[in-house]
Amino acid sequence: MRVHVLASGSGGNAAVIEADGTRILIDCGLSYRQLGQRMGAVGISAADVDAAFITHEHDDHVRGLAVFARRHPTVPIYATAGTGIRLAGIAGLGEVLVSGVAVHIGVLAVIPVSTAHDAREPVAFVCEHGACRVGLLTDTGIITSLLAERIAGCHALLIEFNHDADMLRLGPYPWTLKQRIAGRTGHLSNQQATLGVEAAAHDRLEVVVAMHLSRENNTPAMVARELRQVLAGSAVRVEVADQFQPLSIDVRGGAV
Repeated sequence: MRVHVLASGSGGNAAVIEADGTRILIDCGLSYRQLGQRMGAVGISAADVDAAFITHEHDDHVRGLAVFARRHPTVPIYATAGTGIRLAGIAGLGEVLVSGVAVHIGVLAVIPVSTAHDAREPVAFVCEHGACRVGLLTDTGIITSLLAERIAGCHALLIEFNHDADMLRLGPYPWTLKQRIAGRTGHLSNQQATLGVEAAAHDRLEVVVAMHLSRENNTPAMVARELRQVLAGSAVRVEVADQFQPLSIDVRGGAV
């Protein structure tokens, strides 16, 4: 499998997962022009997408979805019933996701998993191709036991490292926003995410990608340092996704 993180952060989120000619788009939080530019940078185009999957309705995850849907009316768009209510009126939206129920697109199985975020019915995704598993988990205030169970055994884990708790507490945000971010339906702190990675780590984990970093309340260097500490002694690669530069990773899933 190959994963392209086109953008990750509060300014917009989008990723493409592909395997053996099947390509799915996860979130569309970039303008259609930006989406095309980022896809072009990794050698694909919007016309290559077989289906789109939406985690939740917040603008940084769906900003370009309406235009994408108009430009590509034959591409099915999958979202939960709750997310669909919030996005009513977008052409192509109508394929309903249920947490724990796999959707099969070409060679990929896509499994939605409920998250704890202040949206109508948000989900993370685990994507499978044969024995290869990729988990994409952002926008959740806590890692529930269900999430921990579903991301266990993934060969690639793309997980939110939104903020450092001290930087958030001492930073310039209004107190109400700080409470929202740090709450149980907000975003994962570095400490929470590190514990999640530690719990999910296994001898076939290949790569961990830190996602959705706050530009005001975190730094890539801090996240990389914490990840390397918790993964010390292993062969797991550590990557930090960026808001502006695409990141592509290959996931072997035990293949020789």
